[in-house]
Amino acid sequence: MLPPIDTDDGDRELLGRALRFESAALATIHDRYFRQVFRYLLLRSGDTHLAEDLAGEVFVRFLEAMGKAARPPDSLRGWLFGVAAHVWADQQRRAFRHGRLAPRVDTRPAEAAQPEQAAEQADMADRLVTAMAGLTEEQREVLSLRFVGELPIRDVALSLGKTEGAVKQLQARAVAALGRLLSGEG
Repeated sequence: MLPPIDTDDGDRELLGRALRFESAALATIHDRYFRQVFRYLLLRSGDTHLAEDLAGEVFVRFLEAMGKAARPPDSLRGWLFGVAAHVWADQQRRAFRHGRLAPRVDTRPAEAAQPEQAAEQADMADRLVTAMAGLTEEQREVLSLRFVGELPIRDVALSLGKTEGAVKQLQARAVAALGRLLSGEG
């Protein structure tokens, strides 16, 4: 996979500098997108250390692609999340070969000011994780990219190789299915 030229002027200029291996540009890209990529991979893996390792792998692949840049895709963020999806799939294949799949994410808050509020948040997080398991892999992927990765529809479409219309429909169906699962209807 090649690194992209983003339609966002800020990312386009930043990527141009990164293609010249300007350390400040590479650091800015890392700082701008690492947290979002990490959060996406944390939701997928449920393991902080694994998510950090996988997010690091995404940026290693980014640097490798910088050296091979031919005709890049359209969006920096979309490309990074597409790579993150591939890195996660590679991890799942490795785990499957070794007979162990990654655990589900523990979304309970680390610290909370009020025990009652923490208990409610933990209960909702548990219900959400359980409900997400009832969705298709494609639905989980779209919701993860949209709401955890905070990607716009356009970038999700680029990451998944789908049209924007297909992503909108998939998201609408996923949200509806998630609502039914959370309300106990589905």
